[in-house]
Amino acid sequence: MTKTILITGASSGIGKAIAEYFSEKGWNVAATMRNPEKSNLGNLPNTQIYKLDVTDDSSIENAIKSAIDDFGDIDVIVNNAGYGAVGIFEKATDKQLRRQFDVNVFGVFNVIRQILPYFRSQRKGTIINITSVGGRLTFPLYSAYHGTKWAVEGFAESLQYELKPFGIKIKNVEPGAIKTDFYDRSQDLFKNDEIKEYDEYEKVCITNMQKTGAKAPGPLLVAKVVWKAANSNSNRIRYIAGNDAKMLLFFRKIIPLNWFMGMVKSVVEKGYKK
Repeated sequence: MTKTILITGASSGIGKAIAEYFSEKGWNVAATMRNPEKSNLGNLPNTQIYKLDVTDDSSIENAIKSAIDDFGDIDVIVNNAGYGAVGIFEKATDKQLRRQFDVNVFGVFNVIRQILPYFRSQRKGTIINITSVGGRLTFPLYSAYHGTKWAVEGFAESLQYELKPFGIKIKNVEPGAIKTDFYDRSQDLFKNDEIKEYDEYEKVCITNMQKTGAKAPGPLLVAKVVWKAANSNSNRIRYIAGNDAKMLLFFRKIIPLNWFMGMVKSVVEKGYKK
């Protein structure tokens, strides 16, 4: 029987790559996004597009119901929709910080609460959260973003206890740097022209981060890891995506924190003159 996957934030980047990969593999794909009229994913085999905003409960409910009506079932749901607000924390607005958590944390909560009654009634289902290597370690200028990813990591690790009796699995896919528009177009940079003391530091760090993003592998790498997680019968929670992520997590584990932070600074702050 053909399985069905529902993906949030499927309009571009990682979400789009997941939709394309699972369609290619013969799965039914419910690709969801805020503006479905702008997507051509509906041209893919076994694929339907639905409007879904993770901050809008009614749109989540409608998308889930429509996907079940169209495909007969949902086997896997992928929480991929995200918002990247980065920069100097002191420059952040309340609106930016709230949106960061509304999308990346409460958006995940909202989708999971909506799908759980269905998965529980079926006594099966897999929830996959696209978190980040930044959910287990940190970089400069990403404090608010890291806060959301660390929150989802802890949330999922705890939630798995109460879901296991119902045959529901929860998994976190943790990418490292991936070449998408996260590093430019879709990124929301904290700005405050009245605060200039951080300007040189900010400029150096952002430039180095963008160079890293430009050399990173594409989102297909993440789609393949999601495929592995979606088809696994194990209760494994974490799946690392990318050699850089594996290396960073390895060093974070085996060396003292201050050494690790020095290693991060040597790369991200390269060229900064204090």
